[in-house]
Amino acid sequence: MLAYPQIDPVALSLGPIQIHWYGLMYLIGIGGAWWLASRRVNAFDPSWNSEKLSDLVFWVALGVIAGGRVGYILFYDLASYLNDPTLIFQVWKGGMSFHGGLLGVLLAVWWFARRNGKRFFEVMDFAAPMVPIGLGAGRIGNFINAELWGKATDLPWAMVFPTDPLQLARHPSQLYQFAMEGVALFIILWLYSAKPRPTMAVSGLFGVCYGIFRFLAEFVREPDAHLGYLAFGWVTMGQVLSLPMILIGAAMMAWAYRNGGVKRETVS
Repeated sequence: MLAYPQIDPVALSLGPIQIHWYGLMYLIGIGGAWWLASRRVNAFDPSWNSEKLSDLVFWVALGVIAGGRVGYILFYDLASYLNDPTLIFQVWKGGMSFHGGLLGVLLAVWWFARRNGKRFFEVMDFAAPMVPIGLGAGRIGNFINAELWGKATDLPWAMVFPTDPLQLARHPSQLYQFAMEGVALFIILWLYSAKPRPTMAVSGLFGVCYGIFRFLAEFVREPDAHLGYLAFGWVTMGQVLSLPMILIGAAMMAWAYRNGGVKRETVS
């Protein structure tokens, strides 16, 4: 068994102000995606300047944060937030939903594309390879917060998390998700999008791969205590929300290649 590193969730205290690692992970994710997007933007559209890219990053970041928070409330813990609405603003404690964040990003990209004369999936295909940076950073934030841990196991890399009332040795599922949703997904999308693809194909591949990775991770991740398993003694809310992503993503890729799409310029 490995010892949990006991990282203080508060990265820096300045008097009454506390800066949490969880929030810093979001800044790292957004900043990293911004930097990589700036390296690819000329191949995507040479007419775009830094201001245009900054606008896109701003709207996407807003979609991630607002959508992630609202999605968590609606999908995972509506009763608690109805009982105490002030919990909505306590984002440093966690409580973000990827699927809600994705819906927020879709709305943000739709708004941005409409304002800038771009097609929706053109912008989504450009942005998708950068998303895993934020996903990976977010999972590290979950690990530091000692939240969303896995099921009990006797594997040699199991950990006892300080927030676990049962103090069982568990899968460090946050690190599994970091490896899959962050590292592996980034490599897959980055390499795939380095060559011209039909419009919608990159976005579709993101949906397929993320959905599969999340579906698999749910088998070793402890379900939310207030939700438990939704069916058959193993189906979780995360799997219910991920399955449509796999199916829709596969349909998008099939549509893109069957109809030829519009070949995107290489962004390598």
